[in-house]
Formats: sequence, C-alpha cells, structure tokens
Amino acid sequence: MDRFFPQVVFSIFGVEVRDTVVSTWIMMGVILLLAILIRRRRPTLLEMLLDFLEDLIGDLLGGYRIERYLPFLGSLAIFVAFANIFSILPTIPLPGGAMLPIVAPTRDLNTPIALAVVVFFSVHYYGMLQQGVLGYLKNLASPVFLLPLEIIGQISRTVSLAVRLFGNVLSTELIVVVVFMLIPLFVPLPVIGLNLFTGLLQAYIFTALAAVYISTGLEEPEEDQRAIGITEPEPAAAMLEPRSQTGDRHSRERRP
Repeated sequence: MDRFFPQVVFSIFGVEVRDTVVSTWIMMGVILLLAILIRRRRPTLLEMLLDFLEDLIGDLLGGYRIERYLPFLGSLAIFVAFANIFSILPTIPLPGGAMLPIVAPTRDLNTPIALAVVVFFSVHYYGMLQQGVLGYLKNLASPVFLLPLEIIGQISRTVSLAVRLFGNVLSTELIVVVVFMLIPLFVPLPVIGLNLFTGLLQAYIFTALAAVYISTGLEEPEEDQRAIGITEPEPAAAMLEPRSQTGDRHSRERRP
C-alpha cells in the first residue's frame, strides 16, 4: 500500500523526482507517438477527435469563436484524459532488477494544482485579450468594493478544480488497488473499466469547467455592449406585431 503514494525515483541536483513526474514524461512521449502514428495511418480519427472537441468547446463558450481557445482547451482535455487513465499500463523494468510502476500523474496533488493554476492564468489572459487590459481590470473591479470577493471566488474555484480532480482520481485508483489485493484474478477487470470511465469523465468535467471559467472572463458588461452597438435581438412576436398593424392600416387606406 505504501507504493500507492508517490515515491522518489531519483534526484537531479538535489531535486527529488517522483514516479508521477517520470510517468508524465513517458505519457507525453506516448501522446506524441500516437499523434504521429494516427496522423499517418488513420487521419480520420484525428478529424473525429477535433470535431468532438469543437462541439464540446463551442457549446461551452457561448457563441465565441473557438479558433482562439481550441488549442489550449483541446490540449488540456487530451492531457488530463491520458493522465487519469495512464496507470493501466504495465510496469517498466529498470537496470538492477528494479521495476518502475506506471502511475497516473493526476494522483499526485502537484499535477492537478499545476493544471488548475494554468487554467487560472488562462482565464485572465483570454479576458485581457478579448476586452483589453484596462477594460478587463475595470470590469473585474466593478464595483470596487466587490473586488475582494471576486479575488476570493477565483482562488476558491481554482483550489476546488484541483482538489476535485485529485480526489476523484485518487479514490478510484485506491478502489482498484484494494480490489486487486482482495481478489487478484478476473473480478478486478470491471473495476479497471470503472477506472477508465471515471478518468475520462473527470477529464471532460475539468475541460468543461475550464471553458466555462474562460467564457465568464470574456463577458463584457451590458453598458459596454450598448456603447459599441451590440443590442439584444427583438423577439419574433414583437418584430411581427408592428408590421401587421402597419400593413392593416395601409390596407384600410387603400380600400375604397
């Protein structure tokens, strides 16, 4: 059970490198290798994945053009999905008879925190890119007395984003380990399927929340929208009613 938690594999200039970091490096190589192979052998699979990500991100961004946000959110979804389910791979033999277990990078709290911090800064980056630096800061601190609550809310949702991913991945893998210890043959196979399902689901949730947070940073106040000429479309009934009344008046005037 001690091997379930992150272990130090080696050190670089006094900096300890854990097995989750080594698994992350291996996972990045696997993702690049798969991308190259699929692009050469089955390019339609990449097109299907791109269409899925476009539909997912387009629905969550609320009408904004997704070309600017797709590279970041798509890469985030793929990375988190692989990081959640990467532990299903077998161990790697090392020199001296030692074995390097392949673990899920997201079961180390440092990885979800790093991902959540990247999402936190991306929200402000895209918001400033959309509204300008001064406009974004003005909207962020409007009204000024609510600025502390806004800062607390953004920090708390970042912490929640990291803890949610870490807790779900850790609990699922812990269940798999316990079942393997109690029933080592055949029965744990459905539990591995549960691990895959949970990992992909958490990747979807993480990406969806990141897209929602980014979309909130892109929104502009109503007075700014009116200033640049953006107005809400009139309902169809309201648009048709004056025309029908005008048409009736003209028809009455044309009658003898």
